[in-house]
Amino acid sequence: MQPHLKKKRHHLKWMIPAVLLTGAMSALAILPSPNDWSDRIVKALQTFGSRYPAEKVYLHLDKDYYAAGETIWFKGYITLQGMPSTTATNLYVELLDKNNNIVQKKLFAAGNAGSPGNFDLPETQKPGVYQLRAYTAWMLNFDPAFSYTRTIQIFDPSQKTAAPADSVTTPDFAVQFFPEGGNLIAGQPNVVAFKAIDNNGYPIEVTGTVKDAKGGNPVALKSVHDGMGTFDITPANGQDIFQATIKNAKGQTKTFALPAPVTSGVSLKVFNKGSRIFYQAVPANVGDTAFNDLVIIAQMGSQLVYKANLDIGEGRISGFIPADHLPSGILHITLFAKSGLPLSERLSFVRKNDLLQMDVLDADTHKEPRAKNAIEIRLPDSMTTNISMSITDADAVPVDKNSNNIVSTFLLTSDLKGYIYNPSWYFRNEADSTLRGLDLVMLTHGWTRFDWKKIENNEFPDIRFPYEQGLLMKGVATMLNGRPMPTGKLDMIIRLPIDSSSMFASAPINEKGEFEVANMVFPDTAYIYYQGNDLVKKGVDVNVKFDNHFFERPTQVKIPYPLRIPPTVDNNALKQFLANASEGNKVNRSINNKTVYLKEVNVNAAKVKPEETTEKRYTSGMFSGGDGYTFDLTKENPISLNVFQYLQSKVAGLQITGDLNNPSLSWRGGKPGLYLNEMQTDVSMLSTLSMQDIALVKVFRPPFMGGFGGANGAIAVYTKKGGDNAPKNDPSIRGFKLYKKAGYTVVKQFYSPDYSVKKEVHALPDKRLTLYWNPNVAVDTLTHTARVQFYNNDFTKRFRLVVEGIGDDGSVGRLEQEL
Repeated sequence: MQPHLKKKRHHLKWMIPAVLLTGAMSALAILPSPNDWSDRIVKALQTFGSRYPAEKVYLHLDKDYYAAGETIWFKGYITLQGMPSTTATNLYVELLDKNNNIVQKKLFAAGNAGSPGNFDLPETQKPGVYQLRAYTAWMLNFDPAFSYTRTIQIFDPSQKTAAPADSVTTPDFAVQFFPEGGNLIAGQPNVVAFKAIDNNGYPIEVTGTVKDAKGGNPVALKSVHDGMGTFDITPANGQDIFQATIKNAKGQTKTFALPAPVTSGVSLKVFNKGSRIFYQAVPANVGDTAFNDLVIIAQMGSQLVYKANLDIGEGRISGFIPADHLPSGILHITLFAKSGLPLSERLSFVRKNDLLQMDVLDADTHKEPRAKNAIEIRLPDSMTTNISMSITDADAVPVDKNSNNIVSTFLLTSDLKGYIYNPSWYFRNEADSTLRGLDLVMLTHGWTRFDWKKIENNEFPDIRFPYEQGLLMKGVATMLNGRPMPTGKLDMIIRLPIDSSSMFASAPINEKGEFEVANMVFPDTAYIYYQGNDLVKKGVDVNVKFDNHFFERPTQVKIPYPLRIPPTVDNNALKQFLANASEGNKVNRSINNKTVYLKEVNVNAAKVKPEETTEKRYTSGMFSGGDGYTFDLTKENPISLNVFQYLQSKVAGLQITGDLNNPSLSWRGGKPGLYLNEMQTDVSMLSTLSMQDIALVKVFRPPFMGGFGGANGAIAVYTKKGGDNAPKNDPSIRGFKLYKKAGYTVVKQFYSPDYSVKKEVHALPDKRLTLYWNPNVAVDTLTHTARVQFYNNDFTKRFRLVVEGIGDDGSVGRLEQEL
């Protein structure tokens, strides 16, 4: 057996002094004097890095594609400045449709730099392209482009093939040109990178010719990977405008103008040789003494890793950055003038063998239906790891051709703006072709986490969302006359219906009447009973206005990039996937129907159920029957803003999107009828009703014969009558008022059958496509292995194993293997 290699990931915070010293000596750089003019630039970088650390999020999904009726299982990973964000407590995840309307959104509790979660897709979920968006509150202070987004496709399992995509029908393409360092320098040889894309935003392969303004000096170009490539040109002067004639694979030809050359300034060339990254300053005019004094600064993750002073007048224009002690990631190299103005920038990727190493130590798998399988994973013995695992059918579950995994997310896409096609390709191996492709990405993308000019002028991001630690409840308490409560506190009794626990809390009130309770942690919903206490008299009657958390407000999400149509799915795999997903939905319906049937037998043999009594007391005529859903709010305490938010995702087929105060309703292509106490009403009336005043909601499937306009179904809302104001599980407390606070989502358990035990449900077919999902795989700290067991379904012959995780040193890794 081969020994398991130990890979040590270098930490920037421990190695900066060594790198600075080595880099300066190797590049013959001048060490800064106490009054070095470049100190202001370094200080600006240090201030930004210390005050605004970058937090990143990634979601590991159990598979790449989903069908209506399935569950999206995921594990969220969170890092802070490249290390596991062990202090993160709140993870927000949203499911958005193609119009950026929120279909579902949930708050999950994070711990140990991770958080499990799930979204249940109703069987009537509209097929199409969706996006998963995940972020922390701290990330909202910065460019929304750095929130994690992933495009997923949801299929209709009743169809045998995918519905036609809404792609652009008229073929077209565009080409962008990126001179290395930012500018074309007249009179100097220049490297120019280019990127060609079609009108859906995907890369295309092109060929072409670049000529000067007179049609001379032709230079051939050809894309080498995903529409990208480079060529060399030397403009004669500032008026020497080059034109590129480009042809795509379909024979279309277009002409593009390159950026105009400049005759002043300095550009930057970079040559990445692995352990050393060479650089060269290229002045447009050697005789221009305004740019003699320069400084080159390199940083990773807002941490300074290299600095060198250059002097063009004395010929000091080049050097190298030692990269052997740098971790994998994007190195941002900037050339500054003495004025502090950034003249040229270049990104270079440091690629090291420092990923989290994982491999399959043992696999005991079987092809027989419902056979027991076991897999053992080997992990590094030099660190603590946090991993998640998914096992799916390798033949029946399609694989995304445009994948982005934990490695490519944390090391590449989370630091760049702009679309990168199939980013995981750049981490498949360390071959020369892969590294050349990765450098093309660096040449065609710019750094965007901060603007040098702004941070040099102390223009830093506005912190609107503090770094969250648990749940926060705050507000303003006022006396009945409207004045702030001058002194005292707010006493609270907090009850958790989910486990019947309770606790007491007290919040001091300041001179403005403000109070807050921080670091709260509870699942589902908390019932908070409160009253004022002015330190002289207990039980002071106060009015309290609680602040709405940003996640509780109805919002229209703005995604910085247009939604792209996913690549075509392999048709054979898709057919198997849809057929098994459809059968799986039938099995789930059988389980649910059988449960309902047994309950109905018991009900007929006993007395009428209490919820039926409530319905009979409120409904009459055609409203008392019908086919649909009944929600008895006298037996629960919803925390929703209004009835429309309450109904979201609760009724199969009913689509509620947009602003929840004025939502768009759709059911089978039309708008359902709306009724209040069996009188026809409208959206504006129902949206203003307090959830505390609603006793019953009935949702009728189309068609509904109880009123006018019911061909597309109906929503009937009933306000409470006497005797329905105090639910059994919400007893009032004399002298206290009630406030309900939403907590963390309760994540359901992944169903993994144990066929060694006989159960009635095992008589049903097993059509599971995800055979095993575990967001927190237990790792043996002595053997540094993880062993899992699972049972096969009725048809799988090959298994696809995907393990992703992070080490306590910040290294990330992915293991993908077919068994």
